[in-house]
Amino acid sequence: MKALVALILLVQLPIHKAVPAAPPAPLGCDDPESVAAAEFAVNYINGHSHHGYKFALNRIKDIRVIPQGPNNDIMFLELDLLETTCPILSPTPLENCTVRSFAEHAVEGDCDVKLQKVDGTLSVLASKCHSHADSREDILKVCPDCPLLAILNNTEVLGVVSAALNDYNSKTTDSYLRLLEIGRAKIQYHPVHAVVTEFAVGATNCSAEQAKANVGACQLLPEDQSNFGFCTATMVKRPSQDLQVDCQLYGHQVPAPPIPLLSRVSQPTGQDTSAGLVPSAVGFINHNLGLSHNNPVASESSSSEILRSMLSAKSLTKRVVPAAAQHDKVPRPVGFVPLPPPCPGKILHFDI
Repeated sequence: MKALVALILLVQLPIHKAVPAAPPAPLGCDDPESVAAAEFAVNYINGHSHHGYKFALNRIKDIRVIPQGPNNDIMFLELDLLETTCPILSPTPLENCTVRSFAEHAVEGDCDVKLQKVDGTLSVLASKCHSHADSREDILKVCPDCPLLAILNNTEVLGVVSAALNDYNSKTTDSYLRLLEIGRAKIQYHPVHAVVTEFAVGATNCSAEQAKANVGACQLLPEDQSNFGFCTATMVKRPSQDLQVDCQLYGHQVPAPPIPLLSRVSQPTGQDTSAGLVPSAVGFINHNLGLSHNNPVASESSSSEILRSMLSAKSLTKRVVPAAAQHDKVPRPVGFVPLPPPCPGKILHFDI
């Protein structure tokens, strides 16, 4: 009898159904996980760039996460970057690179990146970037006397780079240096007429003395001995002529840095500065970041498919503002401080 009563009571006990777990809150652009993904993406972008300078994160404009399964997410990032003073060949870690100031005629990069995060490990599936210098008008409003970026194949610029390399090579007792790429150039007209240039160089298998006999035979050192560097040169043309050149060689790096692509092609006899310009730089004042990369080991093999999904994800990130938030007549408690929107994130340096 007692067993029967116990069974009846057991049947009458309420059954508690499992409540499904609430979906995780969407990531905000300044959340630590978002920042970590963005920093990973920026390092990837710099590691796959072959021209110009390293870029640093300035702001996360948007992020979208699409779960694929347990501990497996696809992440779409829209990033604003700023050019630093570190050449792409420099071994200086990005965190030690200085972002170029607004008055120096800053260059901004815009990137869309698709990543996958599996068990906490990030990998880049695709990235698409471009960059542009700030407008002349914006610079002159803040600094009317600041020199502006000059076209990289400007005749004066090419002449100063050639004179600077010839000057350095005529005085050095080390390897003859060959031009890899002109990075930046500015021309100032007042109060003095001066040209300031920055350019990447590589050591060759010739001494400076040997190069005098046959410069055409001088080739960049092989990868296992490579030695790259960077030069700055300033030539004052008026009121008096003066040339100052400073070159720094980085020493052999392991692994070898990404060499500007055209430097791998033999240059004609003589110091041909035009060989240091990729076609996309001719007629422009900065090297376009211009990175469009599809990871060959990604699970999706079609570049067009990945880029379509990136664009689709960007359209999905448009957030709908609740009707109650579209006007100021909603009663709020005294001292109420609204939370900042999840995106875009904060600007780390400055806006251009």
